[in-house]
Amino acid sequence: MKNIRIISILALALSLASCSLKEDTSAIVNPYDFFNTETQIRAAVNGIYDPLHYIHNLKYFIAVEGATDLASTDGSAQQDARFDINPASPGAATLVWRWCWTGIRFCLSTIAGIERSTLADSKKMPYEVETRIMLSYYYYVLTSFFGDVPFYEDYVETDEDMLRIGQLGRMSAVETRKTLIEELLLYVPMLPQIRTCDQEYNTCGAAMGWMMIAKMAAWNKDWDNVIYAGEHLEEIYGNLDQYPYMDVCFRNKNTPESIFEENHEYVEGGIEYITYSGLSISSLVLPYPKTAGTAIYDGVTIPEIGENATCYTPLRPTAHMKNEIAPTGTGDIRRDINISRGWNGVNFGGGSQWMGQKFWCFGVYRNYDSNNYKIFRYADAVLLLAEAWCEKGDYAKSLEYLNYVRRRAQISDYSFETAVKLRGTIRDERARELFGEFGRKYDLVRWGIWYDQVVAYNTYSKALENIRPCHEYYPIPDVQCQRSGRILSNPEYEKYNLTGD
Repeated sequence: MKNIRIISILALALSLASCSLKEDTSAIVNPYDFFNTETQIRAAVNGIYDPLHYIHNLKYFIAVEGATDLASTDGSAQQDARFDINPASPGAATLVWRWCWTGIRFCLSTIAGIERSTLADSKKMPYEVETRIMLSYYYYVLTSFFGDVPFYEDYVETDEDMLRIGQLGRMSAVETRKTLIEELLLYVPMLPQIRTCDQEYNTCGAAMGWMMIAKMAAWNKDWDNVIYAGEHLEEIYGNLDQYPYMDVCFRNKNTPESIFEENHEYVEGGIEYITYSGLSISSLVLPYPKTAGTAIYDGVTIPEIGENATCYTPLRPTAHMKNEIAPTGTGDIRRDINISRGWNGVNFGGGSQWMGQKFWCFGVYRNYDSNNYKIFRYADAVLLLAEAWCEKGDYAKSLEYLNYVRRRAQISDYSFETAVKLRGTIRDERARELFGEFGRKYDLVRWGIWYDQVVAYNTYSKALENIRPCHEYYPIPDVQCQRSGRILSNPEYEKYNLTGD
């Protein structure tokens, strides 16, 4: 992805793009009239990233991290945190559905244009593969967030195409991921096998491709492909301990360990910020309350954040996270980066603990978040390898990868006792290592323990009143179900009379 000012041809279509599968193709670059030069292709491919900025926002962050066993918020405005979710009032699902499908349409149009381009195959191939990787990411989010969703890979060109696409119902998420994995296994080896930070402008390359294979394969319990993709990432990234854990802070941009980051920039007086400011994450993760007109947060001066920040009722780590998953006194260097007890040797009032400096935006102006959001890192892949080898019964290999992560965190190696305990330790290690990185709910759901974990450890009373097993996946917004002629539906929500009618 880019951290520079770019020309994005497809971005012109954002305000016009339909969120329904019955799409208006007039808002998409015509693959017949463009893609005549490499510059045009690059401009079109730049545009496939634009929908990301409308997906990775405060509401999505709460949905996948702030309404789990590890973090919660009791902000009255945060519908997603209290599971006040149904098809008629779907919370974060509205933006996720709309902008994932917008991204998919942009990708398919771009692929069609690249394939029709008269440029040499060697010139256009990397752009097509980059676009296919991003296509898989949008489907990855859709299937992780909603479960079974429609799946298509055709460029929608005619009224007949639109009619056919509009009649698609829910389709197996397992089969969707399987198809995308098979395609990426063909395409990703064509790219230079380098880290994302070594890609020009940090665009999606082989590292992101292998990561998408590993992530989707983990959902499908396809452990062989998790290992295959993970080992390719190991060849590219090498030893984990060469990457400082401090680099995980969102303010540290496009660091060597990163595989995929959501890039942001804000310049006061000349806005280059590209996510809804009202939905930025920075205002949700600061110590609270803030003393007006100062850089004092919960009684502690934090000059690095400054005095201009906007603070919402914050996200907070749960007691389970603070006391059981990541207690103090273990020597784990990640603890004070993920969870903050104070700053510069001064503790917050009343022994409070807040989201840590990993998430803080230094020098923030109001709610204009210039941090990069960390989506995927190499440590995630290493822990997926530990998980895959555990599930395949090779506990020695599993321990090898698990302890790579623990050693960097400066905690002792884990020794094998039983397969069940090893599985639980790997899951806890993912919580410690990847806290707040847009994946906790997805892990809990794919492990089949989401409902039990949230009921046991989430600390927001209204969330516990409202939560139902169907909230494991978000509902497809009812307006989309209506537009499909009810071909799309939410049967799991109907079981609990959560229709919103």
